[in-house]
Amino acid sequence: MDPVALTAQRAAFTGFSRRGSRSAGGYAQMVRALDGWVVLNLPRRCDVEALPALVGAAVPAGDWSSIESRIASMTVADVVQQGSELGLAVAAVGATPVPGLPWNVHGEVPARRRGREPLVVDLTSLWAGPLAGGLLAEAGCRVLKVESTGRPDGARRGPAGFFDLLNQCKESVILDLPTPGAVDRLRDLIAEADLVLEASRPRVMRQWGIDVDAVVAAGTVWVSITGHGRNGPQSNRIAFGDDAAASGGLVVAGDPPMFVGDAIADPIAGLVTAAVAAHLLAEGRAALVDVSLAGASAWVAGNAGAPVERPVVRGCEGWAVELADRPIAVRPPTALGRLASLPQPAGMKRS
Repeated sequence: MDPVALTAQRAAFTGFSRRGSRSAGGYAQMVRALDGWVVLNLPRRCDVEALPALVGAAVPAGDWSSIESRIASMTVADVVQQGSELGLAVAAVGATPVPGLPWNVHGEVPARRRGREPLVVDLTSLWAGPLAGGLLAEAGCRVLKVESTGRPDGARRGPAGFFDLLNQCKESVILDLPTPGAVDRLRDLIAEADLVLEASRPRVMRQWGIDVDAVVAAGTVWVSITGHGRNGPQSNRIAFGDDAAASGGLVVAGDPPMFVGDAIADPIAGLVTAAVAAHLLAEGRAALVDVSLAGASAWVAGNAGAPVERPVVRGCEGWAVELADRPIAVRPPTALGRLASLPQPAGMKRS
């Protein structure tokens, strides 16, 4: 698996490229507030229509110049608070502290294996969760992708090839959620599962009468993917990949800051989710795991450029990383890593 390539999968299908202070997908924008930078991510029409309420002025929603001018007079905290209350994906650049690990584990108990192969119920959509489910399916799990008839996976509206790449190894289950019969069927599936992947806000499961803590206590791993954490005052905030990455400080520093990759918090969180889920399944442990897009991005940003703890060596069979128990083969190093330190020709700018 090439994790760097996984972070660019959607861009490969869409043709997205770098756009500086605007996201690759075009919906998120760095905006200067009174005391710092914020990201506004506006992928839905209703998000744009909410902009006058965000800035507290009767300006046309499409008058971006006026919106920027009003935000410039607001503090970062006020923009984030007001935007969050309006259900907007808004974040302050670098606001999320670097966690010790890119996940939080709660209520760990011995797992109860239901069958020969781990059964995964994938309730997620878009990118992070489906990527994790797809990786687990490729690793040998039986993965059931559950969608609602009224609200199917939003990734279906994008490139079909990208959706298939994430979900082709899964079995599809369509339920008429949240009708009582469909919720009952969902409870039955969860009761049979070794692992549940879920990316809704915590109140959704409570509304459906699903007690996540009880599911974990019965021996099922539950991984919850959120924007800014499952617990605490940030638990109901909306987040997408671009704004969450910026909240985690995963940006190119500057005036203005620039976006890194395409909605990169999503594939990062997907890789993190797959890693911790596979580890718990292999160890026979169940727990409630909280993976936030912003927290995972902050962990990556905080550990970028850290010293390599194990040396890369060249042996008779090629290059390898010396781990505690055995060497692991890696690709040969290239000269690309040295380019950033080389003098640039006159008139040439780094990108």
